[in-house]
Amino acid sequence: MQIDMLDRRIEPRMLCADVVDVQWKDQSGRTRRGVANLEDISLSGACLQVERPVPLGTSFRISYPNGELMGVVKYCVFREIGYFLGIEFDPGNRWSQRHFRPQHLLDPRRLVSRVTNRLKSDTSPIN
Repeated sequence: MQIDMLDRRIEPRMLCADVVDVQWKDQSGRTRRGVANLEDISLSGACLQVERPVPLGTSFRISYPNGELMGVVKYCVFREIGYFLGIEFDPGNRWSQRHFRPQHLLDPRRLVSRVTNRLKSDTSPIN
């Protein structure tokens, strides 16, 4: 059985879409900066889409208007349109909607709840 490395967070992931500034040091020690698409986020980590690969174990900084989140690259995979990075936030760095609310944010649990409620109402007897 293969364990999906992309789904190891205990906390719920919030699907999102936003552009964030990122920074890391490459293997030669040179500081790299860029922008990334924020794909999902949870209390302890995030998934970002970037243009180039970043080695596992690299320290990584995600900057947003009122702060930053520091973490480490846990996975880097190429999928058709770019590289997807899994960032595990450093201890003491936890995401909070109070500090940073991505432009588009969706809790998939709410979507499932809506669909479930709709299905229940569709199967209710009509009086």
